[in-house]
Amino acid sequence: MSFARPRMVLIDLDGTLVDSVPDLAYCVDAMMRELGLPERGEAAVRQWVGNGVERLVQRALINGVDGEADPAEFERALPVFMRLYRENTSGRSRLYPGVREGLAYLKRAGFRLACVTNKAEQFTIPLLQDKGILDEFEFVISGDALPVKKPDPAPLLLAAERMGVTPAESLMVGDSRSDVKAARAAGFPIVCVSYGYNHGEDIRNYGPDAVIDRLDQLQGLLEEAA
Repeated sequence: MSFARPRMVLIDLDGTLVDSVPDLAYCVDAMMRELGLPERGEAAVRQWVGNGVERLVQRALINGVDGEADPAEFERALPVFMRLYRENTSGRSRLYPGVREGLAYLKRAGFRLACVTNKAEQFTIPLLQDKGILDEFEFVISGDALPVKKPDPAPLLLAAERMGVTPAESLMVGDSRSDVKAARAAGFPIVCVSYGYNHGEDIRNYGPDAVIDRLDQLQGLLEEAA
C-alpha cells in the first residue's frame, strides 16, 4: 500500500457496494423478449455492467463487450430497458458481505464519504435508499451528473471540489478498470474489491494500490495508513 490516510473516501456502487446484476439481468432478458430476441442470461450480464445502462443495452444487443448495435435497434431497445429497470431497480439486488460494517467503520472513524457511480440518478438514489445506505454519504454523483462518466476523472474531481479536498487527500474504492483509470487520471489512490464487475478480468492486472475481499477490510488498510 502506498497512500496516506485520506480525508475523503469515494465509493463506487455497482459491483462494490451492491450486487445489482440480478435486477439488471432480469431487465435485459425481459427487454430481449419484448424485442423478440434471445435472452442473454445473468452470467453474460455480469461481464457487461459498469459503464452505464446505455452501454449495457448496446452489449446485450450485440451479445458482447465491444462494438455498437444497429442505431435503430438501440433506439427501440433503450426505452424498453429504462421502463423495466425503473420498475425493477432493487428487489433482486443485495449488499455485498462486509459493506454495512465497512461503511459503519468509515463513518465512526470520521472519514467523509461520497458515492460516485456511472448509474443514472433515477436508479441510483432508489437503490441506495432501498438498501438502507443512502444516508451514509454526504452526496452522490451519478452517471448523468456530468457529460462524462468514469473512466473520465471528472466525477472524482467534482467530488473532491465539493468536499474541499485535494486528490492526494482522497481515496477511490471501486471494482473495475474504469475506476482505476479514473482514479489514476484524477491523481487519487485507488483500492479495489476483488469480487466486482470487471468484464471477467482480474482487477489486479490494472495495478490498484491495494485489493480487498470485503469492504470492511478497509479498516486494516486505513489504520495502517494512519
